[in-house]
Order: sequence, then structure tokens, then C-alpha cells
Amino acid sequence: MSPLTLRPSRQTSCPIKVSFEFFPPKTPEMETTLWASIQRLAPLNPQFVSVTYGAGGSTRERTHATVSRLVQETSLKPAAHLTCVAATKDEVDDVIRSYWDAGVRHVVALRGDPVSGIGTAYEAHPGGYRQTCDLVAGIKAIGDFEVSVSAYPEKHPEAASLEADIDVLKAKVDCGADRAITQFFFDNDHYFRYLDRVRARGIDIPIVPGIVPVQNFKQTANFAAKTGASVPDWLAARFDGLDHDVETRKLVAAAVAAEQVIDLVDRGVSEFHFYTMNRADLVYAICHLLGLREQTVKAAA
Repeated sequence: MSPLTLRPSRQTSCPIKVSFEFFPPKTPEMETTLWASIQRLAPLNPQFVSVTYGAGGSTRERTHATVSRLVQETSLKPAAHLTCVAATKDEVDDVIRSYWDAGVRHVVALRGDPVSGIGTAYEAHPGGYRQTCDLVAGIKAIGDFEVSVSAYPEKHPEAASLEADIDVLKAKVDCGADRAITQFFFDNDHYFRYLDRVRARGIDIPIVPGIVPVQNFKQTANFAAKTGASVPDWLAARFDGLDHDVETRKLVAAAVAAEQVIDLVDRGVSEFHFYTMNRADLVYAICHLLGLREQTVKAAA
């Protein structure tokens, strides 16, 4: 996707659906920011809100606490992230059952990053689930969960090829995955080429584009380099010289994300997953441009 001129979107034949991703807070200040963001976004009536899970279960308790509070205090449908790393099957199964008991019916199943960090070799726990497809099957065996998994339009950085990566997605679908959410991308053509190849393999579950509004360009570019997502030169140029100009950076970030989602809608996409970084303003503005309006819902107290 090259730079676009911001314009009203043509109406899609399907209603726009959105979901939001949050991460569990580490401090009281971060918790305040998180729940203020949830209050802001909840009236947009998302399909679900997901809560991330750190490598090796490093945020397990905080993830569970956040998800439990979403169930108890809001009408939102939480999706709890779960990984394979650094845990036995019994330990992971206990977490799955605890989510079921808490009222959670949607899990985002991920392999997880290597315990030693992104870029190092992944090693399955000797007594654990080896890959995401095994975890998906395990979740489905425990309860009637909806299960979402990840997808990589530019391939997972550890995959030998895009075709090999699609093989991995196919295995997850064969084990019961209901939806795939993509790694973020900035060139929409990557998404559509990937979608064509996925459909050609007989994979028919929704492949929902993951959208990241760029809160901080340098941080986003660094993360993209680790996860195999490309950053177009035109995007870098948009943020050039704005390192210390927060307000202008926000305006540019909103315009860039709006251009991307409007182009996706114009090309037939009607479902989006937003990586919020626990901040609501940019995501709220983009959803407004997509035509979403506030509804009366029970938000976090």
C-alpha cells in the first residue's frame, strides 16, 4: 500500500466489526491507564477484547486478574491469550480450566516467544504442548472455547518460507482454530496476497487484519524488525523529525492508520483487530472514521 489521500470510505456490504487487544498492567498507574482505555472503547461494542500473556507465563496472574475483572465488571467478551512455553500440559490445562471457571469462553492460542528472547531458538517444554496446533486441540478438548490463532502475512520470522508458515496455519485450523488474527502490517498488498494463498490452501476461517496505530515510530519499527513485519520507506518519512513532537506525531499516526483501514474497507474487509497498546484515543478515532458509534453498554467501573 502506497501513501493514500484520506477520503471517506465507500460503504461495505457487511457491518464493520472490531476487536481490541490490551496487555496486563505492571503498575497502579498503568492499571489506571488500561481501565480508562477500556471505558473509552467499550461503548463501541467490540466483538471481543483480548489480553496478552507474557513469555513463560510471566504475566499469568496479571492476565488472569485482568480477564476476570472484565468478566465481572463489564459486558465485554474477553479473550485470554495462552502460550505453550515454559509450562507442562497439566499446568496449561489448569489455566484453561481456570478461565472456563471464570466465565471466559474465548482463548487466543499462541506458541509464544522463546524463553531466552525473540531471535533465539524455540524449545518446547519436555512435558508441555509442543506447538500451537497441539495447544488448540488441548483447549478444544477441555471446553467449548472459541479459539483464535496468529497468522503472518509476511511469514513468521522463524519459518523457512511463506508456504511452510501456511502449513503451520493449516495445522492449527485442522486442530480446531476458529479465527486467525494477523501480525500487524503496513502494506495492505501483503495482506491480500497472503489471503489469496491461504484461501488457495483451503483455509476458510476468518483472517482478521491486525492493525497497530503507531504510538511511537522507533519502537514500532524495532518491534517490526523482530517480528518480520516490513516498514515501508514512505512510512518512515511520515514520522521523520517528529521524535520530540508528540502532538504532531499523534496526528500523523491517526492519518496513517485511517488511510490503511479505509483502503482495507474499500477492498472488502469488514473486520479489524486493533493492537491498542492500552491507549484508546487513536483507536477510538479510527473506529469513528469506520462509522462505529457509541452504544450503551456496561463498561468497567
